[in-house]
Amino acid sequence: MKGNIYPTRYGYQVRFGEKLCKHFKTLELAERFLTGIRFKVDEGTFDIRDYKSNNPLGFANLIDKWLELKRKTIKPVSYGNIKREVYRAIKGWGNTNVKLLGFAELEDFIYSRDDISEKTRAHIKSYLHDFFKWIGDRYDIAMPKFPKVTFELGWRNITDIATQQAIISEIRRISYDINPKIWLGVKWLAIYISVRPGELIRIQEKDINRKAGFIVIPHPKEKQPKIIYLMEDDIELLRQFPTGLPNLYFFRHQKGNGSAAPGQRFGKDYCYKWWKVACKNLGIEGVDLYGGTRHSTTTALGKVCTPEEIQDATGHASKAFQRYFQDKQGRAVKTTQKIQSLSNQVLIKVSGDSENGKHLEFKEKNGAEGRT
Repeated sequence: MKGNIYPTRYGYQVRFGEKLCKHFKTLELAERFLTGIRFKVDEGTFDIRDYKSNNPLGFANLIDKWLELKRKTIKPVSYGNIKREVYRAIKGWGNTNVKLLGFAELEDFIYSRDDISEKTRAHIKSYLHDFFKWIGDRYDIAMPKFPKVTFELGWRNITDIATQQAIISEIRRISYDINPKIWLGVKWLAIYISVRPGELIRIQEKDINRKAGFIVIPHPKEKQPKIIYLMEDDIELLRQFPTGLPNLYFFRHQKGNGSAAPGQRFGKDYCYKWWKVACKNLGIEGVDLYGGTRHSTTTALGKVCTPEEIQDATGHASKAFQRYFQDKQGRAVKTTQKIQSLSNQVLIKVSGDSENGKHLEFKEKNGAEGRT
């Protein structure tokens, strides 16, 4: 397949195989094009897709296909973030053939903005890396080399179990009459360490199996169902609440609360709002809801559990769930009971000096200083 040049009424035509046909005004341009094609064939890089008029390997064309797949598999918020960033790349690269986008182009784009954090820059790199990996898998195109983007994650403040339980007790005191699920939600975040605040408020009535004692979180960050095994005390607590319709959110408002109507799901910062009030009442600063519950509990748990036990407490489901449900449930509940034991020890302990270190001092609502 060497190709030929044919004169036409308006110039010259290059035909190469059955699918490649290009028109040129002069013979010199036609010969130069044909020579280039033959060179690519000889070096093994010829790709008919590079010469099609609809530009099937154009960056903008492929981005839209990739985004359509992403839209079906990730959360709307994540999809919006990805779409916004890759569309910035379209402004710079347009419909350039993806095989022409290499290290230099990627580096120029990733570092083109000074108004973003290094974490955001790393996210942009990750989005593009995922796109080019998909390109490689789908169209058999080599992955370009990517520039390095380094950043350090900020440290999240944690606290000891004594302070954690003091905050949770204060939340119960100030919110229980308004809605006991506020306290219950924060309590669960501290005990069931696999649950994130955003996952907690999305639990629906149909996700809770009160008889078997577990909750299914269908779409967690890990992108696979997660099972939360409940302790007997929490199963009893659940029985105090009337069972709602299957699609109702469990953590919902009982009464009108500002713009929130009865039955409406808790907002993403609703539990954190009460956490901050409790912290303020106790004179505690610098500990957010996530750090004060999940992170603090996990840190304390490392002193009394093996890594395998902590892994069980994360509640991840697997395809073999039905085969070993009872065994896994038993181990997870056992670990959760250790978390509860840590909390109970703190709640019944008489105030005083600790052999293990300093207590965090806080001020109660009446202004008196105390210790946990």
